[in-house]
Amino acid sequence: MPADVAVIMPTLLRPSLKMALRSIFEQSHKGRIQVLVGVDRPEGEVTIVDDCCEGRPPNVVVQILYPGYSTSVRHGGLGTARDGGVLRSVLTHLANARYVAYLDDDNWWHRDHLSRMLKVIRKADWAYALRWFVHPLSKQVICVDEWESLGPDRGIFSVGWVDPNCLMFDKLACESVIQYWNIPLPGDATQLTSDRNVFANLRARFVGATTGKPSVYYVLGPADPLHPQRLKRMGGLYEQAGGADPPPAPVAAVDRSAPPARGFGRLFSALKNTQK
Repeated sequence: MPADVAVIMPTLLRPSLKMALRSIFEQSHKGRIQVLVGVDRPEGEVTIVDDCCEGRPPNVVVQILYPGYSTSVRHGGLGTARDGGVLRSVLTHLANARYVAYLDDDNWWHRDHLSRMLKVIRKADWAYALRWFVHPLSKQVICVDEWESLGPDRGIFSVGWVDPNCLMFDKLACESVIQYWNIPLPGDATQLTSDRNVFANLRARFVGATTGKPSVYYVLGPADPLHPQRLKRMGGLYEQAGGADPPPAPVAAVDRSAPPARGFGRLFSALKNTQK
């Protein structure tokens, strides 16, 4: 039976993966959720996934694809997208759900993110939420992003933009868009703009809808070329958030009968309590 929604998560197996997965486990949507984790080039041990999945609730399936090599030119592979190679497109095709959302391993979601997105996408081909900017050290919210990821024809970019972490689309209606996860924008020397290619095609060819509410916690990266510009727009909010105490990690209700995901180098799932 297909899941209500699939979540695609490219990862380098960083420690932040645990918080990202926990935010999925704590979603208020209690229908079936399939999580597809794609490992490009691991920075950490693959056994981290067992620990991350300890609190997996029975309505969530976690599956891992680790081919054993990178599919990105960044790490010696063939895929031109430097931010994950072909993993996003491959996992989108593999997803056993019509509706597909995306979450990077260093960000996380509000507990109502998926329920809100599923509600608005019923009348559209794709949907998006807004996001909060989060301080990289304290992990405290700085402010709502009011400049960048605002949807079509809004914000500082010429035609608008939506952060992949804020995006969901109907993969059957938008099947032709999936390939663009592999294709950066023409002339982009960084080869990090496949997400903008996906957005451009969704905007031009399909009907979108928004929740109108922030539900994505996006952690800022000081190395991002946009970081200096963001600091100017935030004023003193960045420093204020940086001085706050780190929040406690989200705690999911632990179901001891739901086994952790095991086995790597292949696609696998922890299905014991999800196929009933």
